[in-house]
Amino acid sequence: MIEFVKGIVDEVTPEYVVVENAGIGYKIYTPNPFIYKRDKEEKVFTYQHVREDILALYGFQSREEKSLFTKLLNVTGIGPKGALAILASGNPGQVVEAIEREDEAFLVKFPGVGKKTARQIILDLKGKLADVATELMPDLFTHEEIGKRDEASRSLNEAHEALLVLGYAEREINKVLPSLKEEKLTTDQYVRKALQKLLK
Repeated sequence: MIEFVKGIVDEVTPEYVVVENAGIGYKIYTPNPFIYKRDKEEKVFTYQHVREDILALYGFQSREEKSLFTKLLNVTGIGPKGALAILASGNPGQVVEAIEREDEAFLVKFPGVGKKTARQIILDLKGKLADVATELMPDLFTHEEIGKRDEASRSLNEAHEALLVLGYAEREINKVLPSLKEEKLTTDQYVRKALQKLLK
């Protein structure tokens, strides 16, 4: 809902910054609040997190960093606090590279990320970070690879949705789709292959 906040930094704490805009102070949780300086105008890209008991703004220096944060939130076992801790390293490009290279040893160094969660991050995000990587790590993919990965990733996501519509549980789908990620198929082919595996 709020894409970004541009204003004067009124307060900096170890957990968040307060940015004043038009007389309103926005409390924004960021990976590393101390990159912002008090009394300086800043543009902070924001993500609004809403739950029954929480309404919070999370802020980032770039749209790419924000995009990586939202993708991490989609990983089972990763919440806003865990995603912020991963981004707090100050080098999101390294995180993208670790995911693409399946470097579990790098990922488990982050607070709250064990081997199981590191494996889940890789399973859920590998091949889906081209939009982030083009800015953060321009040398990680060639343009041709990005196109192929984007297309395959879109097809796999569509296949996932199709299987949900067919009545398969998320748990069942997650057992078979990861094994198809390395193949570059059409949506229809992904669905057929997944069904073959599900019906064994």
